[in-house]
Amino acid sequence: MMNIKSKNEEFALFNQLSAEWWNENGKFKILHQIKGQRMTYILDQINKENIKKLKILDIGCGGGIICEPLARLGAKVTGIDFAPNNINAAKIHSKKNKLKINYIYKDIEKSKIDEKFDVILMFEVLEHLDNWKKTITKIKKNLNKNGIIIISTINRNLFSKLLAINIAENILNWIPKGTHDYNKLIKPEELKKVLLQENFHFKNIKGLVFNPLSREWKLSKNYMINYFCTAKLIN
Repeated sequence: MMNIKSKNEEFALFNQLSAEWWNENGKFKILHQIKGQRMTYILDQINKENIKKLKILDIGCGGGIICEPLARLGAKVTGIDFAPNNINAAKIHSKKNKLKINYIYKDIEKSKIDEKFDVILMFEVLEHLDNWKKTITKIKKNLNKNGIIIISTINRNLFSKLLAINIAENILNWIPKGTHDYNKLIKPEELKKVLLQENFHFKNIKGLVFNPLSREWKLSKNYMINYFCTAKLIN
């Protein structure tokens, strides 16, 4: 019988780690290392020239690692997270850097959002939800006409179990132990199927890989483990 981590366990872990968000050598060091690749992928998927006109929602924003660079580029950014300590950390850091970001403490699975956005980001979020398929059905109502959703998550296979969990969490300590539950990881074909059913056009998929020689992360055609994907709502 599969032992799937509960939502309460997910909450306790992330709420406890909230003070680590802006420590570039702390528990979330890896997120600072891949921030450039995340931003590159986002900017490749949107009209960079019009970013100042875009309303962007970052679901599961954590301490605001992606919200802040988007706000600096002029986007109107809202970040939501289900851990109140994460939101507090994000608010403090953005205020210190004089950035105008709308941070909201909200559980996307239990609450609804009234606003509409041009872009919705869900980075490393779906694999922590109790019902990710239902959440996609729900949040598409928050997209404007021709809006896009950009997702990053982890593939489910023996390679990802070995590298993303056994090695990354338990040996290299890249991310806190217990961050991921293998049974909640999502295969790209599963995600694509749900997006198509929800009237999205599946636009793009890219992998994120680590080069052990250069010790750098890069976007790749290989999405065996970590991957990004983009889908546009068909109105």
